[in-house]
Amino acid sequence: MDLTELTRTLSNLSGPSGFESAVYAWIAEYLRPVADEVRTDALGNMIAVKRCGKPGAKMILLDAHMDEIGFIVTGAKDGFLRFGMLGGVDQRMLPAREVKVLTDPPMFGVIDTMPPHVLTDEEKEKAFPPDKLCIDVGLTQEEAERLVPPGTPVVYGNTFEELGEKYLCGKALDDRACAAIIIKAFERLCGEELNADVCCLVSTQEEVGHRGATVAAWSVQPDAALVVDVTHGRMPDAPEVPCECGKGAAIGIGPNMNPALSRELIALARTRGIAYRPEAVPGGNSGTNAHAVQMAREGVVTGLISLPLKYMHTPVEVVCREDMDAIVELLAAYVESLEV
Repeated sequence: MDLTELTRTLSNLSGPSGFESAVYAWIAEYLRPVADEVRTDALGNMIAVKRCGKPGAKMILLDAHMDEIGFIVTGAKDGFLRFGMLGGVDQRMLPAREVKVLTDPPMFGVIDTMPPHVLTDEEKEKAFPPDKLCIDVGLTQEEAERLVPPGTPVVYGNTFEELGEKYLCGKALDDRACAAIIIKAFERLCGEELNADVCCLVSTQEEVGHRGATVAAWSVQPDAALVVDVTHGRMPDAPEVPCECGKGAAIGIGPNMNPALSRELIALARTRGIAYRPEAVPGGNSGTNAHAVQMAREGVVTGLISLPLKYMHTPVEVVCREDMDAIVELLAAYVESLEV
């Protein structure tokens, strides 16, 4: 499966924070033929390992998270579902949005909205909070209580499309596009003779506090880690955003990254002709799993490679396929360059 089709498949899977089992199952089955070991843990992380078979080999961790932002049903009133947030949902995205309610089988639903004809001028300028909205699934109150109990997760409807010749658009590309990247890099590395063991970690619950990576970094015990997540891509109304889509991998530089590893990644990109740009990451927390991994145990040598993405935390996130290819190449180049 090529990178585009892998990203399409992962984007269309449903797995909000805390409810990632379908995503785990698909990825585990996909990687089982090439990995020496595939396992999970109490938080549902997908952990695949390829061992090089050499004594004293280092363990290199590749991480991206599998969870997406979403919603959770809290009850029903007059057949309409009330809901809360799972992760950093943008309230502006909610009215009139198509959603998938993850019952068995899933249900199509739409979030209600007030037509502009009946809104005051003040209301037209505001985002409606979730407690003022509900999900219409076409049910009576009795049917809703029976078929959609509280605790049922909900995600945005599937929207994956190829946008022009270079771009991919869909829900959950934060961070499923990066999951696709590390899976393809891991596949490639499994076919080569290496001097290091490699762990592909597709982690859970990043959007609610980096929880999956926190525990997995302890159990895997990596010697070094490369975390792959998205960063803001330049948009027409935000020209000051430094990372432009289509310009390659964004290599993080800042306190949340090991400076020597950041320099090594930049040197590798230059030597191998891999498109990249340095990205300054101020402060001690990048807002990614790199923070959790770096602080695990006695500390882990950690690098952050980011994929520029437009329209973050919306159902229509956009990434550039060329940037994804560049990150696959950079991940593979780093592991291939390691000596015993």
